[in-house]
Amino acid sequence: MTQPMVSPKPWWPMEVGFFLIPVAAFFLFPLHLPLITEMMILALFAVSLDLVLGYAGIVSLGHAAFFGLGAYAAGILAQQGWGEPLSGLVFAGAVAGVVGLLTGVLVLRGSDLTRLMVTLGIGMMLFEAANKMNWLTGGADGLQGVMVEPLLGAFQFDIFGHTAFWYAYAGLVVLFYVARRLVHSPFGLCLRGIKTNRLRMSALGSRVNLHLLAVYTVGAMMAGIAGGLLAQTTQFVSLDVLSFERSAEVLLVLVLGGPGRLYGGIIGAVAFTVMHEVLSGFTTHYWQFWLGLVLVLLVLFARGGLLGLVDALRKRAARGTASAAAPERAA
Repeated sequence: MTQPMVSPKPWWPMEVGFFLIPVAAFFLFPLHLPLITEMMILALFAVSLDLVLGYAGIVSLGHAAFFGLGAYAAGILAQQGWGEPLSGLVFAGAVAGVVGLLTGVLVLRGSDLTRLMVTLGIGMMLFEAANKMNWLTGGADGLQGVMVEPLLGAFQFDIFGHTAFWYAYAGLVVLFYVARRLVHSPFGLCLRGIKTNRLRMSALGSRVNLHLLAVYTVGAMMAGIAGGLLAQTTQFVSLDVLSFERSAEVLLVLVLGGPGRLYGGIIGAVAFTVMHEVLSGFTTHYWQFWLGLVLVLLVLFARGGLLGLVDALRKRAARGTASAAAPERAA
């Protein structure tokens, strides 16, 4: 019996504790459950982009296309009478994954600049298509009449957001587990090698384009599921889910937290949402100025976003401790 090339990375106690924080937030902030639910959906969306950008190095300005496709797929399915949430979520991920597979062939051709333009173009095309097909999507008025059945036939989606919270939390935990297993597998190691030196990996016999297409499709599926979660928990879908602003927002979230770390997407989603709420309350019309200032400072003084800043401070503290211990050892 052959042994796997890379054994699954064990979970650290700190990681388990990290995912218990939302459970504590459920009891500590019962009046903010809808906001926390949207935060977890944004975190899942950012994790899906991290697979594509942070690990595979595929630059995209149209990742919201898959998020929006998943939202409309789940929303239209529920509007047409199929309101069972779990199967609707699977349908949302399947639709986004198929479109990701078909468009990935085009996206992976050419350089990073070409990919930027192609992903941006795909996103714009889908946005305008959803706007014109108002008989199906609702157009600028949004998709209304989305009726979602009780989860597992027992848990109704209430106005307080209790069921929606646990539904989004379960989706985030399960898909994060899948993404974590993926990046710590031989496939994930190959993706890192392709990002570092594509020509060398090709010379070693790696099927570069096939690996990139696979991770692009997986990222699209995860983004579609995140969009489906948003549609089902809010029971409404607007054109905003396909907009360029949505793609830019999730890219900002990932850069803020730290790309190529998985947890960076979650940390970035929390930081972005908290800063949005605090700064918009402080300066309603100019909160993006302060957010931009924070982002510029992070880029200038800390590589790798907030997680990179934490690593830099930890290394500096370790060097300081080593320098202080050196005279004692000499004495």
